[in-house]
Amino acid sequence: MPIIQLETFINAPIERVFDLSRSIDLHKISTAQTKEEAIEGVTSGLIGKGEWVTWRAKHLGITQKLTSKITSFESPYYFADEQVKGAFQSFKHEHYFEKHHKGTLLKDVFEFEAPFGPLGRLANVLFLKNYMRRFLKERNKVLKSFSESERWRQVL
Repeated sequence: MPIIQLETFINAPIERVFDLSRSIDLHKISTAQTKEEAIEGVTSGLIGKGEWVTWRAKHLGITQKLTSKITSFESPYYFADEQVKGAFQSFKHEHYFEKHHKGTLLKDVFEFEAPFGPLGRLANVLFLKNYMRRFLKERNKVLKSFSESERWRQVL
């Protein structure tokens, strides 16, 4: 099972970074390139423990639906979302937040498995892991930009 680990330092308070990370509205902004749209469940505002959202998006040229649920939640230090239904065989995205004197260290741990057995494992190696890493880095870039400016007020 592929695992992607990222660290992003954000010069903003931990509470702001935590809330922006679970903002449906910011997620829509940060994924404009895939035209992600929340279509069921929590479709705007902040998502919390036990809540779910279904996204419709275009990835790798294919329009897909994916439902994820917040399965763990410890504000403002940690939350995890997991696929309930969707294109992956499975995925779990853990978000860790550490308070630092000049801001917040965000750590992402994203574990996933493509469907289709051996073909899926080949896809993981050939392109899917790199595609997902770029996707998460772009999302964190937007999160950082909003967190470190007054733009955060647009979504919180």
